[in-house]
Amino acid sequence: MCVFASAVWSNFEIADLDFWRGEAYTKFFDHLDAKGGFCYERWCSNTVYSIAAALLARKDEIHFFDNIGYRHKPFQHCPQGAVHSAGKCECDMIDNFDFEGWSCLPRYQRLFG
Repeated sequence: MCVFASAVWSNFEIADLDFWRGEAYTKFFDHLDAKGGFCYERWCSNTVYSIAAALLARKDEIHFFDNIGYRHKPFQHCPQGAVHSAGKCECDMIDNFDFEGWSCLPRYQRLFG
């Protein structure tokens, strides 16, 4: 129930296109496409990207951009530490989603440190 790409449906991601154009991802995508789920089940890109990243990417190839704030109503990520305290980001920490009940960030931090 966690997604890596487009975290919290923010539509923000940075990716190496070589990964998405590579043989392993292409075979994975073609397999899913043959099952018809994109059309009939409305499988979305962030879920497919996340499964692919979890299966095919190395641990050191996945990065959480903590220093970039974003809001995709009703979710909001506030940068922590120096970026926030220096006033470089307008963000109400009360609305920060990072450690709410179904946020994936705690799981990510346990796995990636």
